[in-house]
Amino acid sequence: MLRAHGSLTRQELQERIGLSRVTLVERLDALRRHGFVRAAGHRDSSGGRRAEVLEVDDETPTALAVDLGQSHAALAVTDLRGAVLARDVHRLRVRHAPDDVVPMLLDAGRELLSRTGRTGTLKAMALSIPGQIDHDRGVTVAPPTMPDWSGTALREPFADAFGVPVLLENDANALTFGDYCAMGRPDTTAVGVKIGTGIGAGVVVGGRIHRGESGTAGEMGHMRIEGNDRRCGCGRRGCVAASASGLALVRDLRDSGVRSMDDVVRRVEAGRGDAVRATAEAGRLVGTVLATVVTIVNPRHVRVGGAIGVLPPFLEALRRTVESNAHASALRGLDVGASRLGENGAFVGLAGLVADSVFEPAAVDAALDSSV
Repeated sequence: MLRAHGSLTRQELQERIGLSRVTLVERLDALRRHGFVRAAGHRDSSGGRRAEVLEVDDETPTALAVDLGQSHAALAVTDLRGAVLARDVHRLRVRHAPDDVVPMLLDAGRELLSRTGRTGTLKAMALSIPGQIDHDRGVTVAPPTMPDWSGTALREPFADAFGVPVLLENDANALTFGDYCAMGRPDTTAVGVKIGTGIGAGVVVGGRIHRGESGTAGEMGHMRIEGNDRRCGCGRRGCVAASASGLALVRDLRDSGVRSMDDVVRRVEAGRGDAVRATAEAGRLVGTVLATVVTIVNPRHVRVGGAIGVLPPFLEALRRTVESNAHASALRGLDVGASRLGENGAFVGLAGLVADSVFEPAAVDAALDSSV
């Protein structure tokens, strides 16, 4: 109730929940002793004693978040509101392998926690990675561009090292959930699209990430475009990622001297015609696929992120294509825009997932019971 409605007095909580005053006071005392709830000031007096206001303490607990990609690994220490207290980025070699990267992440995580003085308040760790995840086994099903990571068990090494629960999530899902949290967790459906090295998407319905039956919900980059026969890294032909991802743009602009996505971004920002046209065409192609997603899912919000996705030529072409191709009823009230979280988007989403796991009623009950 406090997470959903913000700061409330005991009287306001009692009116909303319906518990007896004695039971409510006992429950709140236990929650305060264990650091779940804290005082947040007092209401203005209307003549009598000022009523104390209570709120969830989501600033003291700490999360360690890792955003692992095809060319980088970014780590952050956050509170459970998603505020980034410290972050580091490590560039990774092409075709990096878990045996090399995981030990580095463990050391980097320990250093970040020590630097912020937050080691003792760490509640959970969350890690995002491209591709699918077997959440029951904590095993990745990485994309073809990260073949050495497929079948890698990630939960155990981090749980053993840090002694806390470890959450795993697809990178586009984490980014989508971050934007959803940043919007104040509205009671609406949101779709997020990430255009970086590859293309991914996520869907949030009713405050929860929708992963689908086999964890492939949001694999928009491997939907095929009619008339496109370009081979994709997944082995098939015609996938939108083969023509509109960051890797595809680097390849298409190579003759003009482009060697990386950073080069693409710089040239678009400088107004170079070849880069602007190629980026706009990529936005149009992604928009043709996204129009179908919008028609089927009927979201209220669409947020586009990633190094390529936030570029104005890409975003404008995508928006126009969606508006031209999606069902008219699905377009009513649709809000399409760039992610406003920048490089911290995945961290905000991962922190939000940690917050949900820490403050889940069953988890709170278990924490209180374990201390009895």
